[in-house]
Amino acid sequence: MSITRFKTNRRMSQAVVHGNTVYTAGQVAMKAGGTSVTKQTQAILAEIDNLLSDAGSDKSKLLSATIWLVSMDDFAEMNEVWDAWVVEGETPARACVEAKLAAPQFDVEIAVVAAVD
Repeated sequence: MSITRFKTNRRMSQAVVHGNTVYTAGQVAMKAGGTSVTKQTQAILAEIDNLLSDAGSDKSKLLSATIWLVSMDDFAEMNEVWDAWVVEGETPARACVEAKLAAPQFDVEIAVVAAVD
């Protein structure tokens, strides 16, 4: 079975397809760091849309999602954006945890796993 990697550098790939599954790396708002949780979440989900498309999938095929927030005080704000983005009835299994992220300008990080046709 083949493995296809997307946006790969020496350290990591932003997405990997194995079989009929795509796995994304944790995505942060590279161009929106330091902005509101709303704007960061919107930027992250747009990048996830792009990665899923590159891999032959989309958000209607999400299997699981992991979300890291610097503060659970931002849970409701992030969820407003998330709820508007996901496809009703096609929502993934999901975990959301509070964690320190790799750089101080990031308040949200999201990774997903999705099926590929």
